[in-house]
Amino acid sequence: MTRATPAMTRAALLILADGRFPAGGHAHSGGAEEAVTAGRVRDVADLEEFCRGRLHTAGLAAAGLAAAAAAGYDPLMLEEAADARTASPALRRTSRRLGRQLLRAARATWPCTDLDALAAALPRGAHQSVVLGLTARCAGLTPLDAAYAAAYESIGGPVTATVRLLRLDPFAATAVLARLAADIDRIAATAAEAAQRVHTDGPTALPAASAPLLDIAAEQHATRPARLFAS
Repeated sequence: MTRATPAMTRAALLILADGRFPAGGHAHSGGAEEAVTAGRVRDVADLEEFCRGRLHTAGLAAAGLAAAAAAGYDPLMLEEAADARTASPALRRTSRRLGRQLLRAARATWPCTDLDALAAALPRGAHQSVVLGLTARCAGLTPLDAAYAAAYESIGGPVTATVRLLRLDPFAATAVLARLAADIDRIAATAAEAAQRVHTDGPTALPAASAPLLDIAAEQHATRPARLFAS
């Protein structure tokens, strides 16, 4: 496997977590659009509560899967674990769509035989969290780094989308991310610690926090004829 040198890893994490990295996330709201449409998110305070809930459920599950992939566990095994943690068919489709785009960007940015093998094994796409973790590994990052990237991505996208949807003050919206920084720290640490136990306990060691309202909202959003974001 081609791996980045240690000197590259700090910059690699910044690149991977940058919203300008061409992984397709700009077209998705992480459930924020449906929450806005349903009236559950109306202002910055609502956005903060939405992000906190998403971070501690879907974000935690994604961070655990990403950390495990970065630790070198079988991505096909982790694909099954991701399916088990994604009840909504719409969210499964979204995750794999984002995974395909991320894999395409990752293979161009950090050429790696492991990424090539995943693309060959799952031509229809792998879950985004699994691809993210494997990308982190190929870029020379640690499981904790991968967990941080996944946790941040789980709320960074919704914040950016909500600024557009509600015309929120971008400074106030960015402050939401800052206020959730300690939560991101805890989520990433929990996810990385869980990934360490996969070798003894299997994928059941990974977080499986559920968010039924996000699942329901994703199915509702998928049927709307007019929408700004794909999810």
